[in-house]
Amino acid sequence: MPLLTRLIPSPVVVDIRPGALDDLAGVLADERISQSGRLAVAVSGGSGAQLRERLAPSLPGASWYEVGGGTLDDAIRLAGEMKSGHYDAVVGLGGGKIIDCAKFAAARIGLPLVAVPTNLAHDGLCSPVATLDNDAGRGSYGVPNPIAVVIDLDVIRAAPARFVRAGIGDAISNINAIADWELSHRVNGEKIDGLAAAMARQAGEAVLRHPGGIGDNGFLQVLAEALVLSGISMSISGDSRPSSGSCHEINHAFDLLFPKRAAAHGEQCGLGAAFAMYLRGAHEEAGHTAQVLRRHGLPVLPEEIGFTVDEFVRAVEFAPETRPGRYTILEHLDLKPNQIKDIYADYVKAIGS
Repeated sequence: MPLLTRLIPSPVVVDIRPGALDDLAGVLADERISQSGRLAVAVSGGSGAQLRERLAPSLPGASWYEVGGGTLDDAIRLAGEMKSGHYDAVVGLGGGKIIDCAKFAAARIGLPLVAVPTNLAHDGLCSPVATLDNDAGRGSYGVPNPIAVVIDLDVIRAAPARFVRAGIGDAISNINAIADWELSHRVNGEKIDGLAAAMARQAGEAVLRHPGGIGDNGFLQVLAEALVLSGISMSISGDSRPSSGSCHEINHAFDLLFPKRAAAHGEQCGLGAAFAMYLRGAHEEAGHTAQVLRRHGLPVLPEEIGFTVDEFVRAVEFAPETRPGRYTILEHLDLKPNQIKDIYADYVKAIGS
Protein backbone atom coordinates (compact mmCIF):
# COMPACT_ATOMS: atom_id res chain seq x y z
CA MET A 1 0.00 0.00 0.00
CA PRO A 2 1.43 3.45 -0.88
CA LEU A 3 2.51 5.78 1.90
CA LEU A 4 -0.18 8.45 1.98
CA THR A 5 0.92 10.49 4.97
CA ARG A 6 3.82 10.94 7.33
CA LEU A 7 3.79 11.26 11.07
CA ILE A 8 4.86 14.66 12.41
CA PRO A 9 6.53 14.81 15.84
CA SER A 10 4.58 17.44 17.73
CA PRO A 11 3.04 18.07 21.16
CA VAL A 12 -0.30 16.47 21.92
CA VAL A 13 -1.35 19.68 23.68
CA VAL A 14 -0.53 23.29 22.79
CA ASP A 15 -2.37 25.72 25.04
CA ILE A 16 -1.53 29.41 24.44
CA ARG A 17 -3.84 32.01 26.00
CA PRO A 18 -4.28 34.28 29.00
CA GLY A 19 -4.92 32.21 32.12
CA ALA A 20 -3.65 28.94 30.63
CA LEU A 21 -1.87 28.04 33.89
CA ASP A 22 -5.22 27.82 35.64
CA ASP A 23 -5.88 24.64 33.66
CA LEU A 24 -2.37 23.15 33.92
CA ALA A 25 -3.47 20.43 36.33
CA GLY A 26 -6.13 19.32 33.84
CA VAL A 27 -3.61 19.17 31.01
CA LEU A 28 -1.21 17.11 33.11
CA ALA A 29 -3.99 14.75 34.23
CA ASP A 30 -4.59 13.78 30.61
CA GLU A 31 -4.02 10.02 30.37
CA ARG A 32 -1.35 10.57 27.72
CA ILE A 33 0.76 12.53 30.23
CA SER A 34 0.18 11.69 33.89
CA GLN A 35 -2.88 9.81 35.03
CA SER A 36 -1.38 9.16 38.47
CA GLY A 37 -0.34 12.76 39.10
CA ARG A 38 3.27 11.78 39.88
CA LEU A 39 5.25 14.59 38.30
CA ALA A 40 8.76 15.99 38.58
CA VAL A 41 8.65 19.77 38.22
CA ALA A 42 11.87 21.66 37.45
CA VAL A 43 11.77 25.34 38.41
CA SER A 44 14.13 28.26 38.65
CA GLY A 45 14.76 30.24 41.77
CA GLY A 46 13.02 33.25 40.19
CA SER A 47 9.78 33.25 38.22
CA GLY A 48 9.37 29.49 38.53
CA ALA A 49 9.63 29.55 42.32
CA GLN A 50 6.97 32.25 42.50
CA LEU A 51 4.64 30.18 40.34
CA ARG A 52 5.27 27.14 42.51
CA GLU A 53 3.32 28.73 45.34
CA ARG A 54 0.42 29.28 42.99
CA LEU A 55 0.46 25.83 41.37
CA ALA A 56 1.53 23.48 44.16
CA PRO A 57 -1.96 23.10 45.70
CA SER A 58 -3.37 21.87 42.38
CA LEU A 59 -0.49 19.39 41.88
CA PRO A 60 -0.41 17.44 45.15
CA GLY A 61 1.50 14.50 43.62
CA ALA A 62 4.33 16.61 42.24
CA SER A 63 7.92 16.78 43.46
CA TRP A 64 9.66 20.11 42.94
CA TYR A 65 13.30 20.49 41.88
CA GLU A 66 15.04 23.86 41.86
CA VAL A 67 17.58 24.20 39.04
CA GLY A 68 20.52 26.48 39.67
CA GLY A 69 21.57 27.26 36.10
CA GLY A 70 21.70 26.19 32.48
CA THR A 71 24.80 24.01 32.29
CA LEU A 72 25.23 20.42 31.19
CA ASP A 73 26.26 19.57 34.76
CA ASP A 74 23.01 21.13 36.04
CA ALA A 75 20.97 19.02 33.61
CA ILE A 76 22.83 15.79 34.45
CA ARG A 77 22.44 16.50 38.18
CA LEU A 78 18.71 17.12 37.67
CA ALA A 79 18.30 13.81 35.83
CA GLY A 80 20.13 12.01 38.62
CA GLU A 81 17.85 13.48 41.26
CA MET A 82 14.70 12.61 39.29
CA LYS A 83 15.50 9.09 38.11
CA SER A 84 14.49 7.32 41.31
CA GLY A 85 11.15 9.05 41.64
CA HIS A 86 9.02 6.81 39.38
CA TYR A 87 7.38 9.79 37.73
CA ASP A 88 5.06 9.88 34.74
CA ALA A 89 6.46 13.08 33.25
CA VAL A 90 8.78 16.04 33.78
CA VAL A 91 7.50 19.62 33.82
CA GLY A 92 9.88 22.46 32.96
CA LEU A 93 8.56 25.67 34.50
CA GLY A 94 10.62 28.82 33.92
CA GLY A 95 12.85 30.51 31.37
CA GLY A 96 14.89 29.03 28.56
CA LYS A 97 17.68 27.62 30.73
CA ILE A 98 15.20 25.75 32.91
CA ILE A 99 13.30 24.40 29.91
CA ASP A 100 16.54 23.19 28.29
CA CYS A 101 17.74 21.53 31.50
CA ALA A 102 14.36 19.86 31.92
CA LYS A 103 14.35 18.69 28.28
CA PHE A 104 17.77 17.11 28.66
CA ALA A 105 16.95 15.52 32.02
CA ALA A 106 13.63 14.12 30.74
CA ALA A 107 15.35 12.61 27.71
CA ARG A 108 18.09 11.12 29.88
CA ILE A 109 15.63 9.27 32.12
CA GLY A 110 13.15 8.43 29.36
CA LEU A 111 10.19 10.58 30.42
CA PRO A 112 8.00 12.95 28.41
CA LEU A 113 8.41 16.68 29.00
CA VAL A 114 5.78 19.35 29.49
CA ALA A 115 7.17 22.81 28.70
CA VAL A 116 5.70 25.74 30.64
CA PRO A 117 7.81 28.76 29.65
CA THR A 118 7.62 32.00 31.58
CA ASN A 119 9.06 34.10 28.74
CA LEU A 120 9.32 33.93 24.94
CA ALA A 121 13.04 34.60 24.53
CA HIS A 122 13.65 32.02 21.76
CA ASP A 123 12.22 29.03 19.89
CA GLY A 124 13.82 26.44 22.19
CA LEU A 125 10.59 26.08 24.14
CA CYS A 126 9.29 23.49 21.66
CA SER A 127 12.41 22.42 19.76
CA PRO A 128 14.11 18.98 19.72
CA VAL A 129 17.31 20.60 20.99
CA ALA A 130 18.60 21.44 24.49
CA THR A 131 21.24 24.18 24.50
CA LEU A 132 23.48 23.90 27.56
CA ASP A 133 26.74 25.47 28.65
CA ASN A 134 29.63 23.02 28.96
CA ASP A 135 33.39 23.09 29.47
CA ALA A 136 33.94 23.89 25.79
CA GLY A 137 31.51 26.82 25.84
CA ARG A 138 28.01 25.85 24.71
CA GLY A 139 26.60 22.68 23.18
CA SER A 140 23.38 21.59 21.48
CA TYR A 141 21.95 18.20 22.46
CA GLY A 142 19.20 16.32 20.64
CA VAL A 143 16.11 15.58 22.72
CA PRO A 144 12.48 14.64 21.99
CA ASN A 145 9.91 17.38 21.45
CA PRO A 146 7.80 18.31 24.50
CA ILE A 147 4.63 16.27 24.80
CA ALA A 148 2.75 19.43 25.77
CA VAL A 149 3.35 23.18 25.75
CA VAL A 150 1.40 25.51 28.04
CA ILE A 151 1.96 29.25 27.63
CA ASP A 152 0.05 31.63 29.85
CA LEU A 153 0.08 35.05 28.18
CA ASP A 154 -0.58 36.75 31.51
CA VAL A 155 2.69 35.27 32.78
CA ILE A 156 4.48 36.26 29.57
CA ARG A 157 3.30 39.87 29.90
CA ALA A 158 4.82 39.98 33.38
CA ALA A 159 8.24 38.81 32.15
CA PRO A 160 11.06 41.31 31.54
CA ALA A 161 10.34 42.99 28.20
CA ARG A 162 13.84 42.33 26.87
CA PHE A 163 13.34 38.57 27.01
CA VAL A 164 10.08 38.77 25.10
CA ARG A 165 11.60 41.09 22.51
CA ALA A 166 14.44 38.62 21.99
CA GLY A 167 11.89 36.03 20.85
CA ILE A 168 10.84 38.43 18.11
CA GLY A 169 14.39 38.52 16.74
CA ASP A 170 14.65 34.73 16.85
CA ALA A 171 11.33 34.24 15.05
CA ILE A 172 12.03 36.81 12.34
CA SER A 173 15.45 35.28 11.68
CA ASN A 174 13.65 32.21 10.28
CA ILE A 175 13.15 34.11 7.03
CA ASN A 176 16.90 34.50 6.58
CA ALA A 177 17.52 30.88 7.63
CA ILE A 178 15.18 29.63 4.90
CA ALA A 179 16.90 31.86 2.33
CA ASP A 180 20.21 30.24 3.34
CA TRP A 181 18.67 26.76 2.99
CA GLU A 182 17.40 27.62 -0.48
CA LEU A 183 20.85 28.97 -1.41
CA SER A 184 22.46 25.70 -0.36
CA HIS A 185 19.88 23.81 -2.42
CA ARG A 186 20.71 25.85 -5.54
CA VAL A 187 24.48 25.66 -5.11
CA ASN A 188 25.03 22.26 -3.49
CA GLY A 189 21.80 20.37 -4.12
CA GLU A 190 21.02 20.16 -0.39
CA LYS A 191 17.56 18.70 0.02
CA ILE A 192 14.89 21.00 1.43
CA ASP A 193 12.02 19.65 3.50
CA GLY A 194 9.20 21.73 2.06
CA LEU A 195 6.86 21.33 5.02
CA ALA A 196 9.50 22.31 7.56
CA ALA A 197 10.53 25.29 5.44
CA ALA A 198 6.93 26.43 4.99
CA MET A 199 6.21 26.27 8.71
CA ALA A 200 9.38 28.13 9.70
CA ARG A 201 8.98 30.79 7.01
CA GLN A 202 5.34 31.48 7.81
CA ALA A 203 6.14 31.66 11.52
CA GLY A 204 8.73 34.35 10.80
CA GLU A 205 6.51 36.22 8.38
CA ALA A 206 3.60 36.25 10.85
CA VAL A 207 5.74 38.06 13.42
CA LEU A 208 7.40 40.33 10.86
CA ARG A 209 4.07 41.49 9.41
CA HIS A 210 2.05 41.81 12.63
CA PRO A 211 1.31 45.47 13.46
CA GLY A 212 1.09 44.94 17.23
CA GLY A 213 3.66 44.90 19.99
CA ILE A 214 4.54 43.07 23.19
CA GLY A 215 1.96 45.02 25.13
CA ASP A 216 -1.03 43.30 23.53
CA ASN A 217 -2.16 39.69 23.75
CA GLY A 218 -2.88 39.43 20.02
CA PHE A 219 0.78 39.95 19.15
CA LEU A 220 2.01 37.74 22.01
CA GLN A 221 -0.31 34.97 20.76
CA VAL A 222 1.20 35.16 17.27
CA LEU A 223 4.76 35.29 18.65
CA ALA A 224 4.21 32.29 20.93
CA GLU A 225 2.63 30.30 18.11
CA ALA A 226 5.51 31.23 15.80
CA LEU A 227 8.10 29.99 18.30
CA VAL A 228 6.20 26.71 18.77
CA LEU A 229 5.93 26.21 14.99
CA SER A 230 9.65 26.92 14.62
CA GLY A 231 10.42 24.17 17.09
CA ILE A 232 8.13 21.71 15.33
CA SER A 233 9.69 22.59 11.96
CA MET A 234 13.07 21.51 13.33
CA SER A 235 11.59 18.18 14.41
CA ILE A 236 10.14 17.68 10.95
CA SER A 237 13.46 18.35 9.22
CA GLY A 238 15.50 16.43 11.76
CA ASP A 239 17.86 19.32 12.46
CA SER A 240 17.90 23.06 13.13
CA ARG A 241 18.15 24.02 9.44
CA PRO A 242 14.68 25.66 9.14
CA SER A 243 15.45 28.16 11.91
CA SER A 244 19.22 28.47 11.90
CA GLY A 245 21.33 29.98 9.13
CA SER A 246 23.92 32.72 8.80
CA CYS A 247 22.01 34.72 11.41
CA HIS A 248 22.64 32.01 13.99
CA GLU A 249 26.24 31.54 12.90
CA ILE A 250 26.82 35.23 13.69
CA ASN A 251 25.04 34.76 17.02
CA HIS A 252 27.22 31.77 17.92
CA ALA A 253 30.33 33.74 16.94
CA PHE A 254 29.38 36.48 19.41
CA ASP A 255 28.86 33.84 22.10
CA LEU A 256 32.19 32.11 21.47
CA LEU A 257 34.36 35.16 20.88
CA PHE A 258 32.85 37.37 23.59
CA PRO A 259 31.24 34.98 26.11
CA LYS A 260 31.13 37.54 28.91
CA ARG A 261 29.63 40.29 26.74
CA ALA A 262 27.20 38.47 24.45
CA ALA A 263 23.67 39.82 24.28
CA ALA A 264 20.46 37.77 24.30
CA HIS A 265 20.26 34.99 21.69
CA GLY A 266 17.31 36.55 19.85
CA GLU A 267 18.85 40.02 19.86
CA GLN A 268 21.97 38.73 18.14
CA CYS A 269 20.01 36.54 15.72
CA GLY A 270 17.76 39.41 14.66
CA LEU A 271 20.73 41.70 14.05
CA GLY A 272 22.52 38.89 12.20
CA ALA A 273 19.46 38.25 10.04
CA ALA A 274 19.13 41.88 8.95
CA PHE A 275 22.81 42.06 8.01
CA ALA A 276 22.80 38.66 6.28
CA MET A 277 19.79 39.67 4.19
CA TYR A 278 21.74 42.73 3.09
CA LEU A 279 24.76 40.53 2.27
CA ARG A 280 22.67 38.39 -0.06
CA GLY A 281 21.51 41.47 -1.96
CA ALA A 282 17.99 41.52 -0.50
CA HIS A 283 18.36 45.19 0.43
CA GLU A 284 14.65 46.00 0.61
CA GLU A 285 13.99 42.97 2.83
CA ALA A 286 16.96 43.89 5.02
CA GLY A 287 15.62 47.41 5.44
CA HIS A 288 12.16 46.16 6.34
CA THR A 289 13.58 43.65 8.81
CA ALA A 290 15.67 46.38 10.46
CA GLN A 291 12.64 48.68 10.61
CA VAL A 292 10.52 46.04 12.38
CA LEU A 293 13.32 45.14 14.79
CA ARG A 294 13.71 48.83 15.69
CA ARG A 295 9.97 49.21 16.21
CA HIS A 296 10.14 46.44 18.81
CA GLY A 297 13.19 47.95 20.52
CA LEU A 298 15.68 45.39 19.17
CA PRO A 299 19.22 46.17 17.97
CA VAL A 300 20.12 46.37 14.29
CA LEU A 301 23.70 47.61 14.76
CA PRO A 302 26.42 45.92 16.86
CA GLU A 303 27.11 49.19 18.68
CA GLU A 304 23.61 48.93 20.15
CA ILE A 305 24.63 45.79 22.07
CA GLY A 306 28.08 47.01 23.04
CA PHE A 307 30.28 45.78 20.19
CA THR A 308 32.59 47.84 18.00
CA VAL A 309 32.55 47.63 14.22
CA ASP A 310 35.86 45.77 14.28
CA GLU A 311 34.45 43.23 16.75
CA PHE A 312 31.41 42.73 14.54
CA VAL A 313 33.64 42.21 11.50
CA ARG A 314 35.61 39.64 13.47
CA ALA A 315 32.39 37.84 14.47
CA VAL A 316 31.10 37.72 10.88
CA GLU A 317 34.44 36.40 9.63
CA PHE A 318 34.54 33.73 12.35
CA ALA A 319 30.85 32.79 12.06
CA PRO A 320 31.19 29.98 9.46
CA GLU A 321 33.47 28.08 11.83
CA THR A 322 30.63 27.74 14.34
CA ARG A 323 28.60 25.39 12.11
CA PRO A 324 31.00 23.23 10.06
CA GLY A 325 29.23 21.73 7.08
CA ARG A 326 26.39 24.25 7.03
CA TYR A 327 26.26 26.34 3.86
CA THR A 328 24.91 29.89 4.13
CA ILE A 329 25.49 33.23 2.48
CA LEU A 330 28.62 33.61 4.63
CA GLU A 331 30.25 30.47 3.25
CA HIS A 332 29.03 31.37 -0.25
CA LEU A 333 30.65 34.81 -0.27
CA ASP A 334 33.71 33.87 1.81
CA LEU A 335 34.37 37.51 2.63
CA LYS A 336 37.62 38.91 3.95
CA PRO A 337 37.62 41.39 6.86
CA ASN A 338 38.04 44.48 4.67
CA GLN A 339 35.15 43.34 2.46
CA ILE A 340 32.90 42.77 5.49
CA LYS A 341 33.78 46.21 6.81
CA ASP A 342 32.95 47.88 3.48
CA ILE A 343 29.62 46.06 3.17
CA TYR A 344 28.79 46.89 6.77
CA ALA A 345 29.33 50.60 6.04
CA ASP A 346 26.90 50.31 3.12
CA TYR A 347 24.43 48.43 5.34
CA VAL A 348 24.49 51.23 7.92
CA LYS A 349 23.79 53.81 5.22
CA ALA A 350 20.98 51.72 3.77
CA ILE A 351 19.05 51.10 6.99
CA GLY A 352 19.56 54.59 8.42
CA SER A 353 19.99 55.48 12.07
